[in-house]
Amino acid sequence: MAPEVLKRNYGQEVDVWSAGVILYILLCGVPPFWAETEQGVAQAIIRSVIDFKRDPWPRVSDNAKDLVRGMLNPDPRRRLTAQQVLDHPWLQNIKKAPNVNLGETVKARLQQFSVMNKFKKHALIQVIAEHLSVEEVAGIKDMFEKMDLNKDSMINFDELKLGLNKLGHQMPDADVQILMDAADADGNGCLDYGEFVTLSVHLKKIGNDEHLHKAFGYFDRNKSGYIEIDELRESLADDLGPNHEEVINAIIRDVDTDKDGKISFDEFVAMMKAGTDWRKASRQYSRERFTSLSLKLQKDGSLQITSTQ
Repeated sequence: MAPEVLKRNYGQEVDVWSAGVILYILLCGVPPFWAETEQGVAQAIIRSVIDFKRDPWPRVSDNAKDLVRGMLNPDPRRRLTAQQVLDHPWLQNIKKAPNVNLGETVKARLQQFSVMNKFKKHALIQVIAEHLSVEEVAGIKDMFEKMDLNKDSMINFDELKLGLNKLGHQMPDADVQILMDAADADGNGCLDYGEFVTLSVHLKKIGNDEHLHKAFGYFDRNKSGYIEIDELRESLADDLGPNHEEVINAIIRDVDTDKDGKISFDEFVAMMKAGTDWRKASRQYSRERFTSLSLKLQKDGSLQITSTQ
């Protein structure tokens, strides 16, 4: 999303910007403008400061960086045109480029987003296990089974929308999609039971530090007061792929704000309370009008949803 989109005054130049964002992600695996809140993402886009220092950028050619820089110029009048992009030396000389294998680094960076969401998901499930009664958990399970019309143990967009409608919540498709995106940790477009539980916890607005201490304790297995690399690796073992060391290190690096090599409780809380889905943030900020949702999970497992335009 180009800066001028946020200002509601834009033309076809935004397409070059979007392609530049995609090119940046393809070259390094993370988005160029990032923050822990949706407002922060918007501010980062406005500032348009591009990071070419983080790995693997030192190994990327100057021509490639020049192209990205030209496509991500915040001034649409000075941004490269589509033809200038096509005529750029980096694309013109693509066959002469050295065969530098950045694939594994990019895969690891992309996997980091998925694993980070699962990190939060594990923590949220621990909260629900500790603090919801048997009746409340049963209510969530019953609601999931009722929404799962085709009995494939997954809830797709249509089933979620229909289920909410049956509960008396007539919601626009865009708002149903926001709920879906918030819980769809693996990005497959459906919610499994674990993701549905995660959504329910979000709707319940768990924010009590006592609850978060319990979730933190699940990862802090040696009770040192910190989540260390070995503990994180052990807790997320089932979610890690072949690039697991790089993914674990990337999570530690992003959450560990004081850079002491481990995650404190305060850093854990900041991660849990912050928005980490940059795709959702972009979509939500790009909407011309948006709906503010007030969501609450009732004790019987039902949803109370109010909407103000």
